Amino acid sequence: MFEKLVVVTRMTRLAELIRRFHSHGHAQFYVEHSGGDFAEYRAEDAAYRSALDTVRQEVELGMPVQFLDRSLVPTYHFAPTDVVVALGQDGLVANVAKYAGAQPLIGVNPDPERYDGILLPWQPGEVRQAIQSVLEDRAVSRSVTIAMVTLNDGQQLLAFNDLFIGPSTHVSARYRLRAGGVVEAQSSSGVLVSTGAGSTGWISSVFNMAAGVTAFSGGRGGSGIRLEWEDPRLIYAVREPFISRHSTARIIAGYVLPGMELQLESLMPLGGVIFSDGIENDFLEFNTGTTARVRAATERARLVVKSPVRVTAHAVR
Repeated sequence: MFEKLVVVTRMTRLAELIRRFHSHGHAQFYVEHSGGDFAEYRAEDAAYRSALDTVRQEVELGMPVQFLDRSLVPTYHFAPTDVVVALGQDGLVANVAKYAGAQPLIGVNPDPERYDGILLPWQPGEVRQAIQSVLEDRAVSRSVTIAMVTLNDGQQLLAFNDLFIGPSTHVSARYRLRAGGVVEAQSSSGVLVSTGAGSTGWISSVFNMAAGVTAFSGGRGGSGIRLEWEDPRLIYAVREPFISRHSTARIIAGYVLPGMELQLESLMPLGGVIFSDGIENDFLEFNTGTTARVRAATERARLVVKSPVRVTAHAVR
């Protein structure tokens, strides 16, 4: 059933600096000149390299193995016969999950002292155990809802945590929003659409803000909404809606139910963007003439976990 292991890795901060400045010494000068602790960079790099060495030994199972840097993930074709291993952080798992589709994805925490590892239940020395459970068809996994936005020109973007639809700078976005048969022109700092995995991330800060403002005004505020990772619904929230002659604020938050979609039509001549999971440099333009339709993707991510016990989702960036 499975024929190849794909191990996705990432460059450490130190490795990225050495690539940028071409030497270890120049990297150290840059960090220390900026007031940083270069010893921390070295310790982090050493921990990751040690974890990677362990993973290399763990994946020696007589199967073909391909090591893949995270920068190549968007253009890599994951085959139905691949088992995917991602060597942390949480954000790496979120990024890989969008492209790995339904392939089993094993998240490995390279440095438990530094990373909470919400999406990284496995330690480097447990990778062989995790892979064998997949090969023997006894792995426990969670099916995680992925959000998808489709533009009227056919472009698409997936999100493991959330989608942002709005302005590229700190100006107000103008658009026409359609939800549940209601349509209105809005002006805001953008719209967030979150999956269950991202429901305690960025969008939770919107609900926290709303709760604080409500409490300050003497009303009753909520503590936000949390969904299970498997929940087929998406949550959306309009950030800082502004009411004027040209914009209203009746549609502020809600669910995108299975079989339904959220539609946004841009009314901005320039500067409109759509990006996912906080990766701002990988975006779709959202300018006048563009209509975005957001719904849950048909495919779901498959995260291999240690037990069927559910854990609360947290921000995973």
